[in-house]
Amino acid sequence: MIPAVTASEYIYSKLGSNASLLPLFVKDMANSTGLTIGSYITGKDVEGKDRFIDEFGTQAIWLGGIPFFKKFTDLTLYKLLGVDPKFDVRNLKNKEILEKAIEKAPTEQIKQSIIKASKNPKYTKNLALAKFGFSTFAAIFTYAGLTKFRQNYRLNEAKEKLKAKRKSKIKNFHNFYTQKVPKAFSSVHKNKKDVSFSGSIQDFMFNPVQNLMILDGSITAERLASSQSRQEFINYTIKEGGTWFFMYFAGAMIKKHFENKSKVPIKLDSMIIESKELPQAFKDGSIKSSLDDYSKKISQNAKDIDIYNFIHENPDNFIVKMAKQSKLIKTLKNSDKIDTRAFIDINEFKNLKADIEELYNKAPKDTVDKYLKQVVKAKRCAVLKNIGICIGALGVAVPALMIALRYILPNNREYKVMEMAKQENQKENSLSKTA
Repeated sequence: MIPAVTASEYIYSKLGSNASLLPLFVKDMANSTGLTIGSYITGKDVEGKDRFIDEFGTQAIWLGGIPFFKKFTDLTLYKLLGVDPKFDVRNLKNKEILEKAIEKAPTEQIKQSIIKASKNPKYTKNLALAKFGFSTFAAIFTYAGLTKFRQNYRLNEAKEKLKAKRKSKIKNFHNFYTQKVPKAFSSVHKNKKDVSFSGSIQDFMFNPVQNLMILDGSITAERLASSQSRQEFINYTIKEGGTWFFMYFAGAMIKKHFENKSKVPIKLDSMIIESKELPQAFKDGSIKSSLDDYSKKISQNAKDIDIYNFIHENPDNFIVKMAKQSKLIKTLKNSDKIDTRAFIDINEFKNLKADIEELYNKAPKDTVDKYLKQVVKAKRCAVLKNIGICIGALGVAVPALMIALRYILPNNREYKVMEMAKQENQKENSLSKTA
Protein backbone atom coordinates (compact mmCIF):
# COMPACT_ATOMS: atom_id res chain seq x y z
CA MET A 1 0.00 0.00 0.00
CA ILE A 2 1.11 3.56 -0.71
CA PRO A 3 1.58 5.52 2.54
CA ALA A 4 -1.06 8.16 3.30
CA VAL A 5 -0.04 11.64 2.24
CA THR A 6 -0.17 14.35 4.92
CA ALA A 7 -1.68 17.78 4.26
CA SER A 8 1.76 19.36 4.49
CA GLU A 9 3.26 17.01 1.90
CA TYR A 10 0.34 17.55 -0.47
CA ILE A 11 0.23 21.36 -0.23
CA TYR A 12 3.97 21.90 -0.63
CA SER A 13 4.08 19.33 -3.44
CA LYS A 14 1.31 21.09 -5.38
CA LEU A 15 2.61 24.60 -4.69
CA GLY A 16 6.07 23.58 -5.86
CA SER A 17 4.96 21.84 -9.06
CA ASN A 18 5.08 23.51 -12.47
CA ALA A 19 2.33 21.15 -13.67
CA SER A 20 -0.11 21.83 -10.83
CA LEU A 21 -3.11 24.17 -10.94
CA LEU A 22 -2.87 25.11 -7.25
CA PRO A 23 -0.07 27.70 -7.71
CA LEU A 24 -2.01 29.24 -10.58
CA PHE A 25 -5.13 29.46 -8.42
CA VAL A 26 -3.26 31.13 -5.55
CA LYS A 27 -1.53 33.60 -7.88
CA ASP A 28 -4.73 34.40 -9.75
CA MET A 29 -6.66 34.96 -6.52
CA ALA A 30 -4.04 37.52 -5.47
CA ASN A 31 -4.10 39.14 -8.90
CA SER A 32 -7.91 39.27 -9.09
CA THR A 33 -8.24 40.64 -5.56
CA GLY A 34 -5.57 43.30 -6.14
CA LEU A 35 -7.09 44.41 -9.44
CA THR A 36 -10.62 44.53 -8.00
CA ILE A 37 -9.49 46.67 -5.05
CA GLY A 38 -7.58 48.92 -7.47
CA SER A 39 -10.69 49.36 -9.60
CA TYR A 40 -12.74 50.38 -6.57
CA ILE A 41 -10.06 52.96 -5.76
CA THR A 42 -9.97 54.49 -9.26
CA GLY A 43 -13.54 54.06 -10.47
CA LYS A 44 -15.67 53.31 -7.43
CA ASP A 45 -18.56 50.84 -7.54
CA VAL A 46 -19.28 50.60 -11.30
CA GLU A 47 -15.70 49.91 -12.29
CA GLY A 48 -15.12 47.78 -9.19
CA LYS A 49 -18.06 45.49 -9.88
CA ASP A 50 -17.09 45.28 -13.55
CA ARG A 51 -13.59 44.20 -12.55
CA PHE A 52 -14.98 41.72 -10.03
CA ILE A 53 -17.16 40.03 -12.67
CA ASP A 54 -14.33 40.07 -15.20
CA GLU A 55 -11.63 38.69 -12.90
CA PHE A 56 -13.50 36.16 -10.77
CA GLY A 57 -15.87 35.12 -13.56
CA THR A 58 -12.89 34.55 -15.83
CA GLN A 59 -11.12 32.64 -13.05
CA ALA A 60 -14.07 30.25 -12.74
CA ILE A 61 -14.05 29.59 -16.49
CA TRP A 62 -10.24 29.56 -16.71
CA LEU A 63 -9.67 26.99 -13.97
CA GLY A 64 -12.93 25.06 -14.11
CA GLY A 65 -14.04 25.31 -17.74
CA ILE A 66 -11.72 22.81 -19.40
CA PRO A 67 -11.97 20.15 -16.62
CA PHE A 68 -15.77 20.51 -16.65
CA PHE A 69 -16.10 20.05 -20.40
CA LYS A 70 -13.59 17.17 -20.37
CA LYS A 71 -15.63 15.40 -17.71
CA PHE A 72 -18.78 16.11 -19.71
CA THR A 73 -17.16 14.46 -22.75
CA ASP A 74 -16.13 11.45 -20.65
CA LEU A 75 -19.69 10.95 -19.43
CA THR A 76 -21.28 11.41 -22.85
CA LEU A 77 -19.17 10.75 -25.94
CA TYR A 78 -16.71 8.27 -24.41
CA LYS A 79 -19.47 6.38 -22.62
CA LEU A 80 -21.55 6.25 -25.81
CA LEU A 81 -18.63 4.88 -27.82
CA GLY A 82 -17.55 2.49 -25.06
CA VAL A 83 -13.99 3.84 -24.85
CA ASP A 84 -12.25 4.11 -21.48
CA PRO A 85 -11.46 7.82 -20.93
CA LYS A 86 -8.69 6.90 -18.48
CA PHE A 87 -6.62 5.31 -21.23
CA ASP A 88 -3.77 7.68 -22.09
CA VAL A 89 -3.17 7.75 -25.86
CA ARG A 90 0.53 8.50 -25.28
CA ASN A 91 0.85 4.78 -24.54
CA LEU A 92 0.27 4.19 -28.26
CA LYS A 93 3.63 5.77 -29.13
CA ASN A 94 5.62 2.73 -28.01
CA LYS A 95 4.30 -0.68 -29.10
CA GLU A 96 6.53 -2.58 -26.67
CA ILE A 97 5.30 -0.56 -23.72
CA LEU A 98 1.71 -0.91 -24.93
CA GLU A 99 2.04 -4.71 -25.03
CA LYS A 100 3.56 -4.69 -21.56
CA ALA A 101 0.74 -2.43 -20.30
CA ILE A 102 -1.77 -5.04 -21.48
CA GLU A 103 0.25 -7.88 -19.95
CA LYS A 104 0.68 -6.10 -16.60
CA ALA A 105 -2.85 -4.71 -16.37
CA PRO A 106 -3.96 -4.97 -12.71
CA THR A 107 -7.48 -6.17 -13.57
CA GLU A 108 -9.16 -7.97 -16.45
CA GLN A 109 -11.47 -5.02 -17.02
CA ILE A 110 -8.53 -2.64 -17.44
CA LYS A 111 -6.79 -5.14 -19.70
CA GLN A 112 -9.81 -5.32 -22.00
CA SER A 113 -10.22 -1.54 -22.03
CA ILE A 114 -6.59 -1.12 -23.17
CA ILE A 115 -7.02 -3.79 -25.85
CA LYS A 116 -10.16 -2.10 -27.16
CA ALA A 117 -8.56 1.36 -27.19
CA SER A 118 -5.44 0.08 -28.97
CA LYS A 119 -7.24 -1.88 -31.71
CA ASN A 120 -7.74 1.29 -33.73
CA PRO A 121 -4.98 3.71 -32.64
CA LYS A 122 -5.93 6.43 -35.15
CA TYR A 123 -9.55 6.39 -33.99
CA THR A 124 -8.55 6.56 -30.30
CA LYS A 125 -6.08 9.40 -30.93
CA ASN A 126 -8.65 11.40 -32.90
CA LEU A 127 -11.19 10.88 -30.14
CA ALA A 128 -8.74 12.24 -27.57
CA LEU A 129 -7.97 15.16 -29.86
CA ALA A 130 -11.68 15.87 -30.28
CA LYS A 131 -12.13 15.85 -26.51
CA PHE A 132 -9.23 18.27 -26.12
CA GLY A 133 -10.54 20.56 -28.87
CA PHE A 134 -14.13 20.56 -27.66
CA SER A 135 -13.26 21.25 -24.01
CA THR A 136 -10.88 24.07 -24.96
CA PHE A 137 -13.16 25.80 -27.46
CA ALA A 138 -16.24 25.35 -25.27
CA ALA A 139 -14.40 27.15 -22.46
CA ILE A 140 -13.34 29.89 -24.90
CA PHE A 141 -16.92 30.43 -26.10
CA THR A 142 -18.12 30.47 -22.49
CA TYR A 143 -15.65 33.26 -21.76
CA ALA A 144 -16.79 35.15 -24.86
CA GLY A 145 -20.34 34.96 -23.50
CA LEU A 146 -19.14 36.32 -20.14
CA THR A 147 -17.41 39.21 -21.91
CA LYS A 148 -20.57 40.15 -23.81
CA PHE A 149 -22.65 39.95 -20.63
CA ARG A 150 -20.14 42.00 -18.68
CA GLN A 151 -19.93 44.79 -21.25
CA ASN A 152 -23.72 45.12 -21.41
CA TYR A 153 -24.04 44.89 -17.64
CA ARG A 154 -21.46 47.54 -16.85
CA LEU A 155 -22.84 50.03 -19.41
CA ASN A 156 -26.38 49.63 -18.07
CA GLU A 157 -25.05 49.90 -14.53
CA ALA A 158 -23.21 53.12 -15.39
CA LYS A 159 -26.30 54.59 -17.07
CA GLU A 160 -28.45 53.77 -14.05
CA LYS A 161 -25.83 55.32 -11.81
CA LEU A 162 -25.89 58.56 -13.78
CA LYS A 163 -29.71 58.65 -13.74
CA ALA A 164 -29.66 58.14 -9.99
CA LYS A 165 -27.25 61.05 -9.61
CA ARG A 166 -29.56 63.33 -11.59
CA LYS A 167 -32.52 62.30 -9.44
CA SER A 168 -30.52 63.00 -6.31
CA LYS A 169 -30.33 66.68 -7.25
CA ILE A 170 -34.12 66.91 -7.05
CA LYS A 171 -34.87 64.58 -4.15
CA ASN A 172 -33.64 64.85 -0.59
CA PHE A 173 -30.49 62.79 -0.07
CA HIS A 174 -31.76 61.65 3.31
CA ASN A 175 -34.91 60.20 1.77
CA PHE A 176 -33.00 58.74 -1.14
CA TYR A 177 -30.68 56.68 1.04
CA THR A 178 -33.08 55.14 3.54
CA GLN A 179 -30.80 52.21 4.14
CA LYS A 180 -27.33 52.52 5.59
CA VAL A 181 -25.53 50.70 2.84
CA PRO A 182 -21.93 51.37 1.72
CA LYS A 183 -22.00 53.16 -1.65
CA ALA A 184 -19.73 50.64 -3.31
CA PHE A 185 -22.36 47.90 -2.84
CA SER A 186 -25.61 49.90 -2.87
CA SER A 187 -26.75 48.67 -6.29
CA VAL A 188 -26.30 45.05 -5.23
CA HIS A 189 -28.64 45.56 -2.30
CA LYS A 190 -31.07 47.56 -4.42
CA ASN A 191 -31.35 44.91 -7.12
CA LYS A 192 -31.19 42.04 -4.62
CA LYS A 193 -29.70 39.84 -7.31
CA ASP A 194 -26.46 37.92 -7.29
CA VAL A 195 -24.34 37.81 -10.42
CA SER A 196 -23.88 34.18 -11.36
CA PHE A 197 -20.85 32.98 -13.26
CA SER A 198 -21.19 30.38 -15.10
CA GLY A 199 6.96 20.48 -27.38
CA SER A 200 3.67 18.69 -28.88
CA ILE A 201 -0.07 18.70 -29.08
CA GLN A 202 -0.14 15.75 -26.67
CA ASP A 203 1.90 17.71 -24.12
CA PHE A 204 -0.76 20.42 -24.18
CA MET A 205 -3.54 17.83 -24.06
CA PHE A 206 -2.31 16.11 -20.89
CA ASN A 207 -0.51 18.89 -19.02
CA PRO A 208 -3.18 20.93 -17.17
CA VAL A 209 -0.99 24.04 -17.01
CA GLN A 210 -0.15 23.99 -20.72
CA ASN A 211 -3.81 23.25 -21.41
CA LEU A 212 -4.67 26.49 -19.62
CA MET A 213 -2.08 28.40 -21.65
CA ILE A 214 -4.15 27.79 -24.80
CA LEU A 215 -7.30 29.01 -23.08
CA ASP A 216 -5.43 31.96 -21.57
CA GLY A 217 -4.11 32.91 -25.00
CA SER A 218 -7.67 33.11 -26.28
CA ILE A 219 -8.77 35.09 -23.21
CA THR A 220 -5.91 37.55 -23.72
CA ALA A 221 -6.76 37.98 -27.41
CA GLU A 222 -10.46 38.39 -26.61
CA ARG A 223 -9.77 40.98 -23.93
CA LEU A 224 -7.48 43.06 -26.13
CA ALA A 225 -9.70 42.80 -29.21
CA SER A 226 -12.91 43.63 -27.35
CA SER A 227 -11.46 46.58 -25.42
CA GLN A 228 -13.92 49.46 -25.74
CA SER A 229 -11.46 52.24 -24.96
CA ARG A 230 -7.77 53.09 -24.96
CA GLN A 231 -7.91 52.98 -21.16
CA GLU A 232 -9.24 49.43 -21.13
CA PHE A 233 -6.69 48.33 -23.74
CA ILE A 234 -3.80 49.72 -21.66
CA ASN A 235 -5.15 48.08 -18.51
CA TYR A 236 -5.46 44.69 -20.21
CA THR A 237 -2.01 44.98 -21.78
CA ILE A 238 -0.42 45.47 -18.35
CA LYS A 239 -2.64 42.88 -16.65
CA GLU A 240 -2.18 40.19 -19.30
CA GLY A 241 1.56 40.82 -19.64
CA GLY A 242 2.03 40.44 -15.89
CA THR A 243 -0.23 37.40 -15.77
CA TRP A 244 1.55 35.56 -18.56
CA PHE A 245 5.00 36.16 -17.12
CA PHE A 246 4.32 35.44 -13.45
CA MET A 247 1.78 32.65 -14.02
CA TYR A 248 3.61 30.55 -16.57
CA PHE A 249 7.29 31.49 -16.78
CA ALA A 250 8.55 33.23 -13.65
CA GLY A 251 7.64 30.35 -11.33
CA ALA A 252 9.83 27.85 -13.19
CA MET A 253 12.67 30.36 -13.44
CA ILE A 254 12.52 31.23 -9.74
CA LYS A 255 12.26 27.56 -8.80
CA LYS A 256 15.40 26.73 -10.80
CA HIS A 257 17.23 29.68 -9.23
CA PHE A 258 16.47 28.51 -5.69
CA GLU A 259 17.38 24.90 -6.56
CA ASN A 260 20.77 26.00 -7.91
CA LYS A 261 21.36 28.36 -4.99
CA SER A 262 20.37 25.87 -2.26
CA LYS A 263 23.14 24.29 -0.18
CA VAL A 264 21.18 21.03 -0.04
CA PRO A 265 19.39 19.23 -2.91
CA ILE A 266 15.73 20.31 -3.15
CA LYS A 267 14.74 19.14 -6.65
CA LEU A 268 12.66 16.24 -5.38
CA ASP A 269 8.92 16.56 -4.88
CA SER A 270 7.81 17.54 -1.38
CA MET A 271 5.84 14.28 -1.14
CA ILE A 272 9.20 12.53 -1.18
CA ILE A 273 11.26 15.02 0.81
CA GLU A 274 8.70 15.20 3.62
CA SER A 275 7.75 11.52 3.63
CA LYS A 276 8.50 9.30 6.62
CA GLU A 277 9.87 6.69 4.22
CA LEU A 278 12.87 8.84 3.22
CA PRO A 279 14.69 8.93 6.60
CA GLN A 280 13.78 5.27 7.11
CA ALA A 281 15.36 4.40 3.74
CA PHE A 282 18.61 6.01 4.90
CA LYS A 283 18.52 4.11 8.20
CA ASP A 284 17.81 0.65 6.79
CA GLY A 285 20.00 1.16 3.71
CA SER A 286 17.17 0.54 1.22
CA ILE A 287 17.90 3.80 -0.61
CA LYS A 288 21.47 2.67 -1.37
CA SER A 289 20.50 -0.89 -2.28
CA SER A 290 17.73 0.39 -4.55
CA LEU A 291 20.09 2.76 -6.36
CA ASP A 292 22.66 -0.03 -6.74
CA ASP A 293 20.02 -2.45 -8.00
CA TYR A 294 18.85 0.06 -10.60
CA SER A 295 22.41 0.63 -11.82
CA LYS A 296 23.01 -3.13 -12.14
CA LYS A 297 19.84 -3.82 -14.10
CA ILE A 298 19.58 -0.65 -16.18
CA SER A 299 22.47 0.38 -18.40
CA GLN A 300 23.03 3.90 -19.66
CA ASN A 301 21.86 2.82 -23.12
CA ALA A 302 18.74 1.07 -21.83
CA LYS A 303 15.55 1.38 -23.86
CA ASP A 304 12.35 2.80 -22.45
CA ILE A 305 10.83 -0.69 -22.36
CA ASP A 306 13.69 -1.87 -20.13
CA ILE A 307 12.94 0.82 -17.58
CA TYR A 308 9.19 0.17 -17.90
CA ASN A 309 9.84 -3.51 -17.12
CA PHE A 310 12.04 -2.53 -14.18
CA ILE A 311 9.21 -0.43 -12.72
CA HIS A 312 6.78 -3.37 -12.88
CA GLU A 313 9.21 -6.04 -11.77
CA ASN A 314 10.66 -4.15 -8.78
CA PRO A 315 7.72 -2.82 -6.72
CA ASP A 316 9.80 -2.78 -3.53
CA ASN A 317 12.55 -0.63 -5.05
CA PHE A 318 12.70 2.72 -3.24
CA ILE A 319 12.80 4.68 -6.51
CA VAL A 320 9.64 2.95 -7.73
CA LYS A 321 7.94 3.50 -4.38
CA MET A 322 8.75 7.22 -4.47
CA ALA A 323 7.55 7.47 -8.07
CA LYS A 324 4.21 6.17 -6.86
CA GLN A 325 4.32 8.42 -3.79
CA SER A 326 4.79 11.53 -5.96
CA LYS A 327 2.13 10.37 -8.47
CA LEU A 328 4.66 10.09 -11.26
CA ILE A 329 3.35 6.53 -11.51
CA LYS A 330 -0.42 6.35 -11.09
CA THR A 331 -1.88 3.50 -9.10
CA LEU A 332 -5.37 2.16 -8.50
CA LYS A 333 -7.28 3.79 -5.67
CA ASN A 334 -6.22 2.51 -2.22
CA SER A 335 -3.67 0.21 -3.84
CA ASP A 336 -0.05 0.16 -4.97
CA LYS A 337 -0.94 -1.68 -8.18
CA ILE A 338 0.05 0.34 -11.24
CA ASP A 339 -2.80 1.56 -13.42
CA THR A 340 -1.40 0.63 -16.84
CA ARG A 341 -3.96 2.82 -18.64
CA ALA A 342 -1.99 5.82 -17.40
CA PHE A 343 1.17 7.06 -19.11
CA ILE A 344 4.53 6.74 -17.38
CA ASP A 345 7.01 9.39 -18.46
CA ILE A 346 10.25 7.41 -18.59
CA ASN A 347 12.40 10.54 -18.77
CA GLU A 348 10.75 11.87 -15.61
CA PHE A 349 11.41 8.55 -13.89
CA LYS A 350 15.10 8.74 -14.86
CA ASN A 351 15.24 12.30 -13.52
CA LEU A 352 13.69 11.09 -10.28
CA LYS A 353 16.36 8.42 -9.95
CA ALA A 354 19.09 11.03 -10.56
CA ASP A 355 17.62 13.41 -7.96
CA ILE A 356 17.36 10.66 -5.33
CA GLU A 357 20.95 9.68 -6.10
CA GLU A 358 22.11 13.29 -5.67
CA LEU A 359 20.28 13.56 -2.35
CA TYR A 360 21.90 10.33 -1.14
CA ASN A 361 25.43 11.17 -2.33
CA LYS A 362 25.41 14.59 -0.65
CA ALA A 363 24.11 13.28 2.67
CA PRO A 364 26.66 13.27 5.53
CA LYS A 365 26.68 9.72 6.88
CA ASP A 366 26.87 10.72 10.54
CA THR A 367 24.16 13.45 10.65
CA VAL A 368 21.51 12.22 8.21
CA ASP A 369 18.54 13.30 10.32
CA LYS A 370 19.82 16.87 10.60
CA TYR A 371 20.60 16.89 6.88
CA LEU A 372 17.08 15.77 5.90
CA LYS A 373 15.53 18.39 8.19
CA GLN A 374 17.62 21.02 6.39
CA VAL A 375 16.34 19.69 3.06
CA VAL A 376 12.71 19.94 4.20
CA LYS A 377 13.26 23.47 5.53
CA ALA A 378 15.07 24.61 2.37
CA LYS A 379 12.38 23.11 0.12
CA ARG A 380 9.55 24.77 2.03
CA CYS A 381 11.35 28.09 2.08
CA ALA A 382 11.98 27.95 -1.69
CA VAL A 383 8.34 27.10 -2.44
CA LEU A 384 6.97 29.87 -0.21
CA LYS A 385 9.42 32.47 -1.56
CA ASN A 386 8.52 31.51 -5.12
CA ILE A 387 4.80 31.87 -4.47
CA GLY A 388 5.35 35.04 -2.43
CA ILE A 389 7.30 36.78 -5.19
CA CYS A 390 4.62 35.98 -7.78
CA ILE A 391 1.78 36.99 -5.44
CA GLY A 392 3.54 40.28 -4.69
CA ALA A 393 3.96 41.00 -8.38
CA LEU A 394 0.43 40.02 -9.43
CA GLY A 395 -1.47 41.17 -6.36
CA VAL A 396 0.38 44.42 -5.60
CA ALA A 397 2.81 45.58 -8.30
CA VAL A 398 0.55 45.08 -11.36
CA PRO A 399 -2.55 46.71 -9.77
CA ALA A 400 -0.38 49.57 -8.43
CA LEU A 401 1.02 50.22 -11.91
CA MET A 402 -2.48 50.29 -13.38
CA ILE A 403 -3.64 52.76 -10.70
CA ALA A 404 -0.58 54.97 -11.29
CA LEU A 405 -1.24 55.14 -15.02
CA ARG A 406 -4.78 56.33 -14.38
CA TYR A 407 -3.28 59.46 -12.82
CA ILE A 408 -0.18 59.81 -15.02
CA LEU A 409 -1.59 59.42 -18.54
CA PRO A 410 -3.57 62.39 -19.91
CA ASN A 411 -7.36 62.08 -20.15
CA ASN A 412 -7.23 58.75 -18.33
CA ARG A 413 -8.54 59.55 -14.84
CA GLU A 414 -12.27 58.97 -15.31
CA TYR A 415 -13.60 55.49 -15.95
CA LYS A 416 -14.33 55.47 -19.69
CA VAL A 417 -17.48 53.40 -19.33
CA MET A 418 -18.98 56.28 -17.36
CA GLU A 419 -18.19 58.59 -20.28
CA MET A 420 -19.85 56.13 -22.66
CA ALA A 421 -22.87 55.98 -20.37
CA LYS A 422 -23.13 59.79 -20.36
CA GLN A 423 -23.14 59.81 -24.16
CA GLU A 424 -25.78 57.07 -24.26
CA ASN A 425 -28.00 58.94 -21.79
CA GLN A 426 -27.62 62.18 -23.74
CA LYS A 427 -28.72 60.42 -26.94
CA GLU A 428 -31.71 58.90 -25.16
CA ASN A 429 -32.69 62.27 -23.67
CA SER A 430 -32.43 64.08 -27.03
CA LEU A 431 -34.51 61.35 -28.72
CA SER A 432 -37.19 61.59 -26.01
CA LYS A 433 -37.35 65.40 -26.39
CA THR A 434 -37.74 65.23 -30.18
CA ALA A 435 -40.35 62.46 -29.98
